[in-house]
Amino acid sequence: MKFVNGLTNSVSPVPKVIAIAFLVSIAGSCGTSQQTQAVKLASAKPHDSLLVDNDGNKYPIKVLLDGNLWMTGNFKLNIPGSYCYENTDANCEQYGRLYTWESAKQGCSLLGDGWRLPGKEEWQRLAELYGLVANDSIETRKRAYFSLLYTGNSQFNAVLGGGRDPDGNYARKEAHGFYWIATASNDSLAWFSNFAKGSQSLYLQNDGEKTRAFAVRCVKSVDSLK
Repeated sequence: MKFVNGLTNSVSPVPKVIAIAFLVSIAGSCGTSQQTQAVKLASAKPHDSLLVDNDGNKYPIKVLLDGNLWMTGNFKLNIPGSYCYENTDANCEQYGRLYTWESAKQGCSLLGDGWRLPGKEEWQRLAELYGLVANDSIETRKRAYFSLLYTGNSQFNAVLGGGRDPDGNYARKEAHGFYWIATASNDSLAWFSNFAKGSQSLYLQNDGEKTRAFAVRCVKSVDSLK
């Protein structure tokens, strides 16, 4: 799906990440010995199973249309560089934790062999498949948004959990769902996906400050389970 670069304006206080939406091809050191232990699959099946992290959090996992094994709930492992929205445990329970870009990558790796933060191409592929056509349009972005949202038919279950800026301010809960992407734009910026309630569209953006904190989904190639 080819996205034409575009500009969308939204309200502050999350200026760089929210105010500028570049629509594109649609597509730290931390941890304890406990956190580096292998996690368990509650089923031997490579799909529709249950993943358990070292804090005991349980995540349904499912093979989606791209053929990869995805967590279908937001990551909650408590590691340095992760936060509850407005420092409230109830928000962590409902929306998962928010992670800086570096902690997001590390957190997924703590789940065991093969688990990783998904790259731009993997998010791109999801958006293509659940947007139904490989051409950019307002309708396509809306279809991907509605299908991948928690109310959609994909069972991906994205939520609108907002984010945390580098100064520790929280914003956009129930208005945007931000998810980190492993692909870096440069030393200070990285890609992220943006489920935007206002436009009811899914955007992939390349201007996320790595010190912001966003939600995380981890992915694993099914081939690695064979």
